[in-house]
Amino acid sequence: MGILYGVGIGPGDPELITLKALNVLKTCDVIFLPSNRGYSLAEAVIEDYLGDAKRVYLEFPMGEDNNRAYKNAAMEIFHILSGDKKGAFVTLGDPMCYSTFIYLFEEIKALGVEVSIIPGVPSFSAVFSLLKIPFARKGQSVLVTDKWFNADEFINSDRVLLLKGSVNKEAILALKKMGYEVYYARRIFMEGEAIYTREDDMINDADYFSMIIGVRG
Repeated sequence: MGILYGVGIGPGDPELITLKALNVLKTCDVIFLPSNRGYSLAEAVIEDYLGDAKRVYLEFPMGEDNNRAYKNAAMEIFHILSGDKKGAFVTLGDPMCYSTFIYLFEEIKALGVEVSIIPGVPSFSAVFSLLKIPFARKGQSVLVTDKWFNADEFINSDRVLLLKGSVNKEAILALKKMGYEVYYARRIFMEGEAIYTREDDMINDADYFSMIIGVRG
């Protein structure tokens, strides 16, 4: 049996891939590419690094229940790697943080496939380099979530990172009322990148690759 690498490729800029991720990709026989209705954003990011490796597309439509798709993908990977091949499943950001790879990993582990994980740069920390605001100073706390839970008493963090900003718009006013300076980031380090501070711009954006950032202190 071969080995599967879970490879994080960062937030979207091909130059933000780590050297380790790049070196792993060069050694792999097969690159497994997550696809959304026939398009793989991960493939677009690493296109220049793929070389002659075989490409296998695994369909995980956004917004759908993909439990069956994860099981089917794990079986496909198992059969492809059964001949001592090396494969890499590439994913935006970090493989173990709000990633499709987490659910695939659980299925592939159950089949006895050896897995090695290569971390990547997550979008919610990378965005602060664009804002030119510290992610966290010594002693500060950070909350990262993808679901607004509308409970003021739980928000005691100096930074709030709310992923999937386009479906969590209620957080914008709530964070402002709690004294946060609020930013809305879409498609960071990708084509179409923008950071909004005007409330109207935040409310009107509908991009999936978005986040709401609350900063105080």
